[in-house]
Amino acid sequence: QVQPVESGGGLVQAGGSLRLSCAASGRTFSQYGMGWFRQAPGKERECVAAITWSGGNTYYVDSVKGRFTISRDNAKNTVYLQMNSLKPEDTAVYYCAADRYGLARAVADVYDYWGQGTQVTVSS
Repeated sequence: QVQPVESGGGLVQAGGSLRLSCAASGRTFSQYGMGWFRQAPGKERECVAAITWSGGNTYYVDSVKGRFTISRDNAKNTVYLQMNSLKPEDTAVYYCAADRYGLARAVADVYDYWGQGTQVTVSS
């Protein structure tokens, strides 16, 4: 199993950038697909981006395409979310999750392990 731990959240002005990191313990990290989800107050959790175990395939929700980039370094057991051109509507708690089937899926229910989340706040 893996235990994801997110970091890198914070307060940024609109148009700015942040890079989130998710460090996952466990020797089998490289076998897991990884996803970044977010949840804003009063809204459902949504998948922002996901990446397969090899990094060969990715998924992005339409609202972040061209602004966010997901990547992973299996040697460091870490997945990243580079967020550029941030907007106030990107404000949310961002979660990292691991999928034991190694896929890049957008449905929260298929993910097996979750981090505690990191707050991202974008001011206008």
